[in-house]
Amino acid sequence: MIETLQHSAPLAVTAAAVFGLLLGSFLNVVIHRVPKMLERAWAAEAAELRGEEAPPSERYNLVVPHSHCPACGHRIGALENIPLISWLLQRGKCTACGAAIPARYPIVELATAVLSAVAIWRFGASAAGLGAVVLTAFLIALTFIDFDTHLLPDNMTLPLLWLGLLLNLWGVFAPLPAAVIGAMAGYLSLWTIYWLFKLATGKEGMGYGDFKLLAALGAWFGWTALPAVILLASVVGAVVGIALIVVARHGREVPIPFGPYLAGAGLLALYFREPLGRLFGIG
Repeated sequence: MIETLQHSAPLAVTAAAVFGLLLGSFLNVVIHRVPKMLERAWAAEAAELRGEEAPPSERYNLVVPHSHCPACGHRIGALENIPLISWLLQRGKCTACGAAIPARYPIVELATAVLSAVAIWRFGASAAGLGAVVLTAFLIALTFIDFDTHLLPDNMTLPLLWLGLLLNLWGVFAPLPAAVIGAMAGYLSLWTIYWLFKLATGKEGMGYGDFKLLAALGAWFGWTALPAVILLASVVGAVVGIALIVVARHGREVPIPFGPYLAGAGLLALYFREPLGRLFGIG
């Protein structure tokens, strides 16, 4: 099967797109549930520190409870959970109560499918191609979680960092020394900016999750990619931030998550590393 995919680019890209739809459906679960799982864990830890019993709660993880409509509690069956297709056939509504199903769900599924297909088209049915699909999935999930909660969970950013170093043991995306330096430089660069900004203004300009996400991108691409990633994320973040303040009247004191812009810059570095390298004069 693998040999067939390696020798047939159209088949490999099609298979990646179908897999991406399924993966995108799972990412919707991750985006919705991981922050809630963290909140429950923090509440239990806080109760333990206070010497209290943990608040009672039902089992809650990525598998249970089964997916259901948040409006009426209707359990979503298999035919109602076909990526993208079910949302279109149901016209974006719950079959039981008619409540609207957010368009985010098919958007995440479609984006994951398209980018998974692009990953295999770009890198082929190889370790690099599979790695690109996995990295893309992580970045999509982290983007939406950060938008929703201003959190970049350690249980996602740290495995992403270690996975990048693991792949680069064989130089899949960068030589291992460059990847190790990239992880360190990625973390320390934003950590330094954070403290300089805090000392100058008394405010926190970003969160520690941003440091870890950039460290992960450094582990995947090596230190030479970091200047382009930081510059792209900063420019896009600044433009979007100004637009939100001017057009949407977004309060100046209301924080804007930086993780989505780092993730977007990471995707650009993944697919356009050579042009970016020439543009910024780096290797």
